[in-house]
Amino acid sequence: VGLYLILRFQNLLPLNPQGFDGLSPHLAFNTAVSFVSNTNWQSYVPEQTLSTFSQMAGLTSHNFLSAAAGMAVAAGLARAFASHRGESLGNFWIDLTRISLYVLLPVAFVMALAFVALGVPQSLAANVDATTLEGARQTIALYPVASQEAIKQLGTNGGGIFNANSAHPFENPNAWTNLIQIVAMNALSLACVFAFGRVTGAIKEARALAAVMVILLGAASASVYAAETATPAPAQVAAGAQVDVNMEGKEVRFGAPSTAAWVAATTGASDGGVNAMHD
Repeated sequence: VGLYLILRFQNLLPLNPQGFDGLSPHLAFNTAVSFVSNTNWQSYVPEQTLSTFSQMAGLTSHNFLSAAAGMAVAAGLARAFASHRGESLGNFWIDLTRISLYVLLPVAFVMALAFVALGVPQSLAANVDATTLEGARQTIALYPVASQEAIKQLGTNGGGIFNANSAHPFENPNAWTNLIQIVAMNALSLACVFAFGRVTGAIKEARALAAVMVILLGAASASVYAAETATPAPAQVAAGAQVDVNMEGKEVRFGAPSTAAWVAATTGASDGGVNAMHD
């Protein structure tokens, strides 16, 4: 309800330098349910729809809370397996608070600083004007991108601050940010497996499960890479194009290997972020 009201009445709230109107009832409800439940499906163009306040106080906060809720459930499950030692399932609200303050927030803070250092914008301004190579004037939207991008990937949320997601150069400007995001998508998933092993006393089983996860990610990356580098692609044959690799819709800064790794990482972690358009 709180997120719904933020989105509905963003025109009356502060930090709206873009001057956007409030969202329609159905779009505000759709978006609120989506981000609270870690679905993060976006049926709108964020940089043309949401104010800075809606992005920060609305969506980014739920990027933290929805991820923390999932981890708190995992903690309760681990304690249930260890209940023969007389332990309780714990308190959901205590777990939610500790996970948010002691795990997600510190790591996301460091990631955001790294992103800023690597060229990701972090601004409360509405936009910046630029002159293109052809001499035309272009208005480019700005947001506090780095802070939202960090928890977007760390919490396996996936919903981007820009419509192009991490294919947008403001969300993912270079190979280093690309690598950090790929690692971040799966870091806490693996961490939860090892935490489960420690709580239940099943360290060997946790290692085996983690190994299976890594093998599945590797196999998925290899299969996507093989498909993407098959030359030429069927659609390109039909179009009579003379090419060596299938780069249609791909981010040319990163290429087929990065696309393959990203596809496996984002799908394996149920993240949903993209660094290329997969049509």
